[in-house]
Amino acid sequence: MSNNGNGNGNGKKAQALLEEARKAGALSTTTMKALDVVDLGAQIQAGLGVDVDDVASSEVVLVTMMPDDSGSISSAGNEEAVRDGHNQVLDALGASKQSGDVFVHTRYLNGHVLTPYAPLDGAVRMTSANYHADKGTPLYDQTVVLLGTVLAKAQEFAQAGVPARTVTLIITDGGDWGSTRCKAADVAALVGDMLRQENHVVAAMGINDGTTDFRKVFRSMGIPDRWILTPGNTASEIRRAFRVFSQSAISATQGGFATLGGFAN
Repeated sequence: MSNNGNGNGNGKKAQALLEEARKAGALSTTTMKALDVVDLGAQIQAGLGVDVDDVASSEVVLVTMMPDDSGSISSAGNEEAVRDGHNQVLDALGASKQSGDVFVHTRYLNGHVLTPYAPLDGAVRMTSANYHADKGTPLYDQTVVLLGTVLAKAQEFAQAGVPARTVTLIITDGGDWGSTRCKAADVAALVGDMLRQENHVVAAMGINDGTTDFRKVFRSMGIPDRWILTPGNTASEIRRAFRVFSQSAISATQGGFATLGGFAN
């Protein structure tokens, strides 16, 4: 189920889906410019996963996570906590009554696709064998790829007559370090388009590094304050933050988004 995150094919399917979303009024010109990068379509396509024709659900919830795999996670001793947190989200969703309508996508912060969109029982768990936090923090570049994937998959379901709600979590323990294409404003344009549709939640977790003002970073990316988590740099606080996210994801499967006002943290 996993792949190397470098894309498959030439990304034409992903590009076509995003163009259809633009025509439907879901994406602005500013957002399309941010998504119009030569190899972005291939990166997005790498995460699309399951064929919607194989899905029997009348509506779906797409739960998407982007765990940080930068070297600072490892140096702070938090690899295990991030793995456990990701996996406990899968466990919590699996125990929910609507688990059969949930599809999960996990892409690491540096682009490796652990699980393209798949049913919960096909989601790959994070382990010490498939997760090594030893890279940089291209936060803006990869958030644009991640959200582009969310939008493309939601559009693919919509075209098949299956309404999709999405809940996305971005995890980092530092500000942007290594983006070469996108800025915070590019992410903010994309997040703004998603929030206007009222069927997307975009959330972020900033694990305390002692210096970064994560609320400032995430606000600059367009993420509402109520959807920002700022756990301390301890395993217990990181795991608790993932539990808070999983509760919101479960709520999205049970009662739509009307009851989701933000994190209760």
